[in-house]
Amino acid sequence: MDTTGTTPLRAVALVCTLSPSPAASSSQLLAEQTMAALSEHGVTGKIIRIADHDVKPGVKTDMGEGDAWPEIRATILGCDILILSTPIWLGHPSSIAQRVLERLDAELGESDDEGRMLTYGKVAAVCVVGNEDGAHHVSAELFQGLNDVGFSLSPNAVTYWVGEAMQGTDYQDLDKTPEKTAATTKTLAANTAHLARRLKSAPYPPSS
Repeated sequence: MDTTGTTPLRAVALVCTLSPSPAASSSQLLAEQTMAALSEHGVTGKIIRIADHDVKPGVKTDMGEGDAWPEIRATILGCDILILSTPIWLGHPSSIAQRVLERLDAELGESDDEGRMLTYGKVAAVCVVGNEDGAHHVSAELFQGLNDVGFSLSPNAVTYWVGEAMQGTDYQDLDKTPEKTAATTKTLAANTAHLARRLKSAPYPPSS
């Protein structure tokens, strides 16, 4: 078992803003900060803004011609860590985050030679931004979905920022990152990388 934290890890962050590039995005910013924090623990990877890709609705691994999900899925399966970053809309994760969960539902029907879902041994974490309260509710929804489709969660697997109610300031508009959010992002990164390394060196047992 790697007890020194030197095993290289790969991560992918799926940004679920409703706005395609090059629009500014608070969800993108927090995902970038989380990936930077993970890099301090030997984690490399990439960020994918889902709105830039034609991810078809459905619950299959491939929804046919033009579907961008199979390539995104291949990236997820090639990584050790999945970061899901979403804004809060009407108290819930974005519709794009929900679509990602719906596409991940197909993993329930996929398994390796020992009966384990292909997502077993992969660790997930969540980033949430919004202008109203609701980050705990949103993370709870995403945690349940991610765990259902085989991802593991470390302690404190969410980082978030919510602005004052009834105001219009976005996370990306802040002059500096709040200390509490920055500290929470660092904790998420440390715990997520730690768990991913342990699972990489000690996989889950076969499923009956």
